[in-house]
Amino acid sequence: MTIGQSGEVLLLDSKLVKSADSELTLAFANGPTQDQNVKGLFTLSFASGGSGTISSLEVDISSDGSNWSSVANLTTTPWLTHVDTTAYANGSWTFRARAWDSDVSNHTLWFTSGNFNIVNQVPVITSFELSNSGVGSGTSAIDRAWYYLPANGTLGFTWTANDDDLTHAILANVPGPGSPSDDGPGTIAYGWDWSTGAIAEGTYNPRLTVWDGSGLSSSQTMFIGIDRTSPTMSTPTIGAGGDWSDSTAVTISGLDTAADDGSGSGIDYVQILQDGVWSDVTTSSTTLNFEEGEHVISIRAIDVVGNVGNTLDVDIKVDVTEPEGLGWTVDELTTSLVGSVNISFAAQDLGAGLDLDNSKIQYGFDLNGVGATPDQSGRWIDLGVTGLDGTVGLSSWATKSRQYLMLRAIVTDDAGNQLTSIPSAFQILPGLDLSWNATETNVDRLIVRPGEMNGDIVITSRLEANQAYGGAVTVYLQAAPADRSADIDWITMQTIVIENGNLSDECHCEEMVWDYVVPNTGQWDLRLVIDPSNIVDERDESNNNHHLMVTGASVSGVGVVSSFTPGIISILAVGFVIAWYQRRRVTPPPS
Repeated sequence: MTIGQSGEVLLLDSKLVKSADSELTLAFANGPTQDQNVKGLFTLSFASGGSGTISSLEVDISSDGSNWSSVANLTTTPWLTHVDTTAYANGSWTFRARAWDSDVSNHTLWFTSGNFNIVNQVPVITSFELSNSGVGSGTSAIDRAWYYLPANGTLGFTWTANDDDLTHAILANVPGPGSPSDDGPGTIAYGWDWSTGAIAEGTYNPRLTVWDGSGLSSSQTMFIGIDRTSPTMSTPTIGAGGDWSDSTAVTISGLDTAADDGSGSGIDYVQILQDGVWSDVTTSSTTLNFEEGEHVISIRAIDVVGNVGNTLDVDIKVDVTEPEGLGWTVDELTTSLVGSVNISFAAQDLGAGLDLDNSKIQYGFDLNGVGATPDQSGRWIDLGVTGLDGTVGLSSWATKSRQYLMLRAIVTDDAGNQLTSIPSAFQILPGLDLSWNATETNVDRLIVRPGEMNGDIVITSRLEANQAYGGAVTVYLQAAPADRSADIDWITMQTIVIENGNLSDECHCEEMVWDYVVPNTGQWDLRLVIDPSNIVDERDESNNNHHLMVTGASVSGVGVVSSFTPGIISILAVGFVIAWYQRRRVTPPPS
């Protein structure tokens, strides 16, 4: 049996010789010759001679002549196989083959090829770029290359590769619609000018695949983005976040989060317009200096490819002046109070305005109304409510007689400036006040003849209390010469004790009548004294004395004889005396 060039089997002898060596011979009809360079897909075919029947054919390969690997086990005609040499490393190799002769149930001898060289070369892409101007390397999705390109723009892709038998290149995943034609085979342009007239914004991953004649290929991807949309800008944080800043150096922060480029190329920097000059800010915050007052700056964002965002006007308000205190308004403080008194502090701030939520009043009790800290309470006590209005309450203010309610205000404005007012003292006075009703307190005669017979005068008086008083009160009538020296004291002429409860009626008053005998000629000072021992705690002790004056005259008959008609000289004398008395009433005599 022989195998023809086309692989057909020619039966030469039908006699089967069993257990005998095969008389078949094999040869490579198409096989590598000694030192032949082989690459890509290589076809092996075989020829046979001699007699016998081939039922299968084994093909092996080895790089060292010792360790053989199976390439194929052929069981049908045609007796050939295609070997993908790219599955083996470049270097020196050898094929061998043997057939199974079914006539003798034995193999033929191994037949080997010459040593050949596998010299496959995978294409090496040396460059894959865009000729357009962009920002970023494009080597990864993290470092994507971004381009500003209109919808009808053109992307200029270029590539180069090393290989001894390049055939063509394919470009896929480009901004659509559609895909560019293959570059080759035949003439290779090493690039594409890709324009569809409808290139949309977004991210893309164009992929280049280069093929050679051996069927080998290599691929590379670039990561790009198309961005022609301007970024947006929202208001960043100004100062501490309030409407006003308490410093002329104002920090503007959060610029990185206030600027947004959506899914575009990303923010490159922010620009701030101050006093007509744009400045670039690449950090998340910056500090600008302003004079006190209200200002406006403009802010905009610039993205990586140069798109300029909308301009946002931002108010900057600076107030470094503390609030101004105007004064206190406090209800009258007396020991008669029960419960709360109203307190308020007036203040103003011409800049940021008052922040009443962070302002407060503090109080305390003090013995003398001076000092930085109330000595009775030992500390400043918060009023309990925010703002500059409130109340201070005690179950009984009587225990605080003659002490001082100390007040201070801590005033904050909306910029955070703070004023702590100088402590102010308000004395807690007794609620009760006793006084003489001047209209109802009089002497019946101003001039009398001295002595028991004619010198008696009658004084009517009315003592009043400003509120109901249930206690007893002692009052005196006292007299002293008008021309006395400093060492002559008042003489108590009469004492009256107003009994408990007499001043608690509806009028809170008591009427009294006094008798006094002018002892000698001359002028005499009289005074009515309330509570001379100061037993009763009163608001005003200075109105406890009421002064009167009488004259003991030596003129015969003056003011004592019924139907007495004085001469003209006596009338003039009385007139002078009355005028002199009235002048003395203006300025009380020394006590």
